[in-house]
Amino acid sequence: MKKFISHSEKETENFAFELSGNTAWGTVLTLDGDLGAGKTVFARGFARGLGVTEPVSSPTYTIAQEYALDGGKRLYHLDLYRISSAEAGLAFGVDEFFNDPQAIALVEWPERIGEVIPEDAIKITIRHLSAAEREITVDDNI
Repeated sequence: MKKFISHSEKETENFAFELSGNTAWGTVLTLDGDLGAGKTVFARGFARGLGVTEPVSSPTYTIAQEYALDGGKRLYHLDLYRISSAEAGLAFGVDEFFNDPQAIALVEWPERIGEVIPEDAIKITIRHLSAAEREITVDDNI
């Protein structure tokens, strides 16, 4: 387990940027945290680390955002806040995002689909410490 204390959005982005370089293709990462904890800030830094240059925002209303990368690789950014259950997630096709060996999936609000999340997913928790500070915990083997 890794813990990091971020003192700003920039530090959160930089941490995620560096983490992306150690993440294997085919990996699912879950992003746990309250509203406003910094999940999308983390996703933006992670995406930049993979080479995404376009704007990265939360796909709250579209549920999934796909970013094409060099060599046919992809980053999937899912926001499951509007998904009500594992069955609804499967009907949406979340399992296809999780089973792509040429992609990495970042999943916000993974608890909405519980048992559908792969057992080997890497859990990242972002917790408010203060207005600017966040504790980021990575439960993994990265």
